Order: sequence, then C-alpha cells, then structure tokens
Amino acid sequence: MESPVDVSSKKNQSDAEDKSDKENFLWTYTDEPHRTRRMEIIRAHPEITKLNGPEPLTKWVVLTVFAIQMLCCYLLSNTSIFNWKFIATAYFVGGFCSQNLFLAVHELSHNLGFKEPWKNRLFSIITNLPVGVPFCASFRPYHLEHHVYQGVDGIDTDLPTIFELKVLNNTLGKLFFCTFQILFYALRPLFVRRLPFTSMHLLNIVAQVAFDYILIRALGYRSFVYLFMSSFLAGSLHPTAGHFLSEHYNMTHTKRIATGPDMGKLLETFSYYGPLNPLVYNAGYHIEHHDFPYVPWTRIAKVRATAPEFYDEIPECKSWIGIIYQFITDPNVGMWCRVKRLRSSVKTK
Repeated sequence: MESPVDVSSKKNQSDAEDKSDKENFLWTYTDEPHRTRRMEIIRAHPEITKLNGPEPLTKWVVLTVFAIQMLCCYLLSNTSIFNWKFIATAYFVGGFCSQNLFLAVHELSHNLGFKEPWKNRLFSIITNLPVGVPFCASFRPYHLEHHVYQGVDGIDTDLPTIFELKVLNNTLGKLFFCTFQILFYALRPLFVRRLPFTSMHLLNIVAQVAFDYILIRALGYRSFVYLFMSSFLAGSLHPTAGHFLSEHYNMTHTKRIATGPDMGKLLETFSYYGPLNPLVYNAGYHIEHHDFPYVPWTRIAKVRATAPEFYDEIPECKSWIGIIYQFITDPNVGMWCRVKRLRSSVKTK
C-alpha cells in the first residue's frame, strides 16, 4: 500500500508533467521513452533485431538525385533567377531533391549506407555537395545526441529555445518560423551548445567550397543560386518540410497516450505514413526510427508491421501539408508543444 507521501509525490510529478500553456513547454521528469520501448519491443518480438544493418541501395538513390540536380543546374544556367521557370523548378524539383539529400545524410549519420563507419562519413560529404552549403559534419553529432538526449533542455538542439517561444508564439511568428525553418535548425546549435570543430568539419567545408567554385566556373552563378534556393525552399513552406513539425511537436490537443503499452505517457514522438515517404527515405516512420535507429529506410516499415501493438495506439500525422497549416493557424498549438526534460532524468545505459 502506498503511503500518503508516495501518493503526494506522484501527484506533484504528474502536475509538473501536465504544466503546459502558451508560455511554457511540456515538462516531464521521466526518461526519454524510446530506450524503454525498444527493450519492451525486443522482449515481445526478438526477431525485430534482424532488421538492423546498412542498405546498399541508398548510395544509388543519392547519386541519382545528385545527377538530377546537376542536370537542373545545367538547364537553368542561362535562365534568370527571377524567371518563374527557375523558381518553380527550384521548388517542385529542387525542393524534393534537397530534402531527399538532407534525409540521406540522416541515414548515413546512423551508418546505414555502408558497413564501415568511415565510408558513411565520407559519402555524407558527397551527398552534401548538391545542397550548396556544408552541414553534414555538424549534423551527425547533434543528431546522435538528439537520440540519446531527446527533449533534454540545453542538449537537444532540435528543441526551440526560450527566445523562440517568447517571440514566435503567435500566428505571424509561427509563419516566420515555418518559412525560415531550415535556418533555425542550422543556426540554433550555435546558440544552444557548440560542439568541437573537427577534421571532418574542415573536410566538409573544403569539399563544399571546392565543389561550389567548380560549379560556378563551369555553369555560372545561377547554378549555385539554384542549389541554394532548392535547399532553402525544401526547409520552408514545402510539403516535405512538414516532417520537421510532425516528428516531435504535439499538436493532438491531448497530451497522453490513451491506450496500449504506453498508456498514460506523454506524447512526444509521432509518425506519418503518407505518400511522401518514398521520396524521403521513409522519414515519416519517426517513432519506429527512434525505437530502432539502426534499421534502414527500406526496412523501417517492417518494425511497425512486426509490433503493431506498440504503434497503433499512438496518434499519427495524417498530412505534412496539413500539419504546417495547423501549426501556423491553430491558436491552441505553437512553439510550446514540445516535451522537455532535465538531463538528470535520462538514462544512457
């Protein structure tokens, strides 16, 4: 039988977890959920671990998208950057290609392209080239920390800052955030937690600068503008940019899982199972990815198929376009709809 002190302590923790308004994040004092879920799923379905391992097809998809972007650079090399054809190509072709490359780097950061880790890191630099600006060397360590320290204040740079919460938590602010979202993800780590500069960062920068220089010399400055515009639009008001919001923003108007193995836990990771997944390495399977980060994009859907009882009870994002619209226009959701936790709450072993 629980003592009054135990009951009171649990009530205080529950009250702290439920503290959520438009001036605060959703705070919890529990461990990040995916480590526990992973162990429970493996106990129930030990065969699921056989899905781990690299996917050789990834490199061929990357090289195909690389070729498409180079072809567009060539075809638009004499077209004004203000011409509707230039802008439309950057949005409808380049935007999808750049998002594909962003998420290819994501796959490679988990060593899911090659067996040898060094090959994944070097191929990430090649994958990065058509994006126009170097990012892969910085992305990898921050992203791996996001998996271990999901939601941890001061470590997980995927979380909005207090400044963003205070300034952007209104319709115009949210529109600004969604329009320039890619810049927030690129610059936020510099203000939250800088990581050491390594030889991979230097190689990433040198390779990118050399590539951009050769491209501009060969095809003119418009080719570089096309790549930069494609990358910016991919992380702006673009259908595939909805994955940034759908992954961890709780816009369900409910805070806790209603049924299933995780009943009563705060909702903080979500999946999207829609038609855009094949274009972006099935990035929509985000709960599954956090549960099993070493399962590649070609097999991630099998995680849910193998253990449906662990996924069917969690609300899913129905539309990436729809979630962007909801985020901007719904006054009851905003920058605060993220779960935060203290580092002391996280178990890493």
